[in-house]
Amino acid sequence: MVVLRICIARKQNGEQCRVVPLRDGMLCFWHDPEHAEAASEARRLGGLRRRKESTIAGAYEFDGLESVSQVRRIVEIVVTDALSMENSVARGRLLIAAAQVAAKLLEVGELEERLRTVETALGPRLVKPGRRR
Repeated sequence: MVVLRICIARKQNGEQCRVVPLRDGMLCFWHDPEHAEAASEARRLGGLRRRKESTIAGAYEFDGLESVSQVRRIVEIVVTDALSMENSVARGRLLIAAAQVAAKLLEVGELEERLRTVETALGPRLVKPGRRR
């Protein structure tokens, strides 16, 4: 039987902390007074990273990688940046890799569109109980 230990500290909102405590203690890294300075610095750096990420995402109009159009946006950014680089083998490889990804995205996008057209043309199909297609 595995027993999971959790930190004995309470969060600011009064809820129980659910983080695993340090090996020889009852408190996690975030609540252990011996690590207060390091935890504070980690929080500060995390905040800076989130602000930087938000600023960069806004500047590049980047919303994530969950759709073909979002991935396409990244490829556009990479290609634009690569085209402004000095000519080199690395630049050539980067452009070839971006072109390969772009070709795959076009293929996937075309297949999605064709599937959508077929599904629209066929309309909803109901299978009656007891009948096979």
